[in-house]
Amino acid sequence: MADTPEQITRAWLETFVVGLNLCPFARPLLTSEALRVSVCEARSVDALTRFFLEELDLIQSRDEQDIATALLVMPQALADFDDYLGFLQHAQSLLADAGLVGTLQLASFHPEYLFEGEPADGASHYSNRSPFPMIHLLREDMLTRVLGEDADPERIVQRNLATLTALGRDELVRRWRALFSGGSR
Repeated sequence: MADTPEQITRAWLETFVVGLNLCPFARPLLTSEALRVSVCEARSVDALTRFFLEELDLIQSRDEQDIATALLVMPQALADFDDYLGFLQHAQSLLADAGLVGTLQLASFHPEYLFEGEPADGASHYSNRSPFPMIHLLREDMLTRVLGEDADPERIVQRNLATLTALGRDELVRRWRALFSGGSR
């Protein structure tokens, strides 16, 4: 039986995000009920917008103990990275219109994520590559708190780059493919 988008996303969190320590703050949430992984199978921008607004409303109306953070997974839409970036900009505008800038923050992940100015085949892109297009809703106060607990949060990016570069593109691709074959667990 094929894995569902939620199962594949959770495997990615376990093997890439936590397994490679790309986000040192994710480990406690990995098995927590306060981590929300919400999948939207819609394809249209209108339906994705409704999905985003509903999730935005849900997270801001709940306590951190109920929903600490949310991953909005869109497996049937926004496969083109530029289309995704356009929707991300739209989502950021919706966040601002809702008056939630400073309360919630968006982080972006996509299967074809490319950092501007980096070689297209660079390992660095894997720090923001996810199995499906997704938007991560982060609570600003929680982010500020956990970053304050880290002795040197600026080093996270440098450490991630060193980790991904040391693994190399071939190993990253192998691990990436394992996510979709069920071989990641």
